[in-house]
Amino acid sequence: MLNKISQALSTSTSVPYPSADMPESFFKSEQESLVALFERKFTGLLGKFFLFSNAAELRAKLDQLIIENKWMHICCHENSLNQLLGDATGPFIPTGNLYNTGAAITGCIHLVAQTGTIVLSSGQSSGRALPVYTPVHIVIAFAHQLVFDLKESIEKVMLSGAQDFPSSLVFASGPSRTGDIEKTLVVGVHGPGEVYVLMLS
Repeated sequence: MLNKISQALSTSTSVPYPSADMPESFFKSEQESLVALFERKFTGLLGKFFLFSNAAELRAKLDQLIIENKWMHICCHENSLNQLLGDATGPFIPTGNLYNTGAAITGCIHLVAQTGTIVLSSGQSSGRALPVYTPVHIVIAFAHQLVFDLKESIEKVMLSGAQDFPSSLVFASGPSRTGDIEKTLVVGVHGPGEVYVLMLS
């Protein structure tokens, strides 16, 4: 058997489908913007998406969501987001710990339009646990963070250099869900049951 393996390794064969690994993204369409594509894919995965033209609109919508859903103990560890949100959410964000947090507000490093995926990094102030542990995850994103596919996202991370390279990346496509038990879809078992993306254009 080892001889057969050795012979196979020593004899080169031609690639059966040389054009399979195409350098360009095959499914990219100029007819649909990245924002529209991400919204369609993300909401198809049970995510909730809102687009705003300015920060005031975003803050007003976040206030509305907090009141309507009666979210308590909302945690936001990112200073830039706290500055963006300002006084609008101040009363709703106590300095609680991870165990009593009902919702988390975080940023992201990319949004992948092709799959409706949020890309999170361990290098963010929110860390790895906060977006996964809380039952509600609210992502504040910007239109310039949109990329078409996972390949483009990973390439951008690789270009960041060794100094800024995170220890881990998380690719979250909508709320946590599983169909392990009798093929019945259950949402919110291994992570947040609700995921919101509030995007500034």
